[in-house]
Amino acid sequence: MSKIIAVLQPNYIPWKGYFDIIQYVDEFVFLDDVQYTKRDWRNRNKIKTQHGPSWLTVPVISKNNFYQNINKTKIDGDLWKRKHWRSLEIYYGNAKYYTDIRKLLSPVYQSESFNTLSKLNIRLTKLICEYIGIITNFSNSSDFSISADKNVRIIDLCQQTQSTTYLSGPSAQHYIDEEKFKNNKIEIRWIEYGNYPQYHQLWGSFDHNVSILDLLFNCGKDAAQFMGCIK
Repeated sequence: MSKIIAVLQPNYIPWKGYFDIIQYVDEFVFLDDVQYTKRDWRNRNKIKTQHGPSWLTVPVISKNNFYQNINKTKIDGDLWKRKHWRSLEIYYGNAKYYTDIRKLLSPVYQSESFNTLSKLNIRLTKLICEYIGIITNFSNSSDFSISADKNVRIIDLCQQTQSTTYLSGPSAQHYIDEEKFKNNKIEIRWIEYGNYPQYHQLWGSFDHNVSILDLLFNCGKDAAQFMGCIK
């Protein structure tokens, strides 16, 4: 029996394409035990505002921790929660599904506590998946015994999850050794993002490259109608 797996680092409120990957596969593995990278999607993402795209950034403790893994990267305090929550109130307060999404997110930003970045990102990702009806199985790479080599690591995860197909983004083509996968009887499928339909979006010209929160605030559970565009 065939099984498709995808492996991605846990990102902060990712764009809709990230969730398209999740709903396409049978099991999604959060690659949480690899090195944290600064100025990347791990601790920040963009929302739309009347002044253009704006970053929401989760502060982390990274000084003198240049090689720490994502699941060891600690969040620096809780003040960012109030700032992010206020930004969502200001820029999406007039969105059609603001009340629904506010209720969905309020526990994360107002009552729950997270000591590491990966726990925060994974919590938000799973919460959003549940809301829009994605029922993919989740796991964390840190729960497996895998190699540090990029290719062997993915092969290990495929084998240990009994997966026959690995779904990968186009950026991995420069390092993926397809022959190694073939020798281990694992098929590789490359992601191609299709033409996503536009939806009613606040604040000026349409922008696909923002957090999925934009889609949720504007479309609610109808968000699925504007996804599913992986070829």
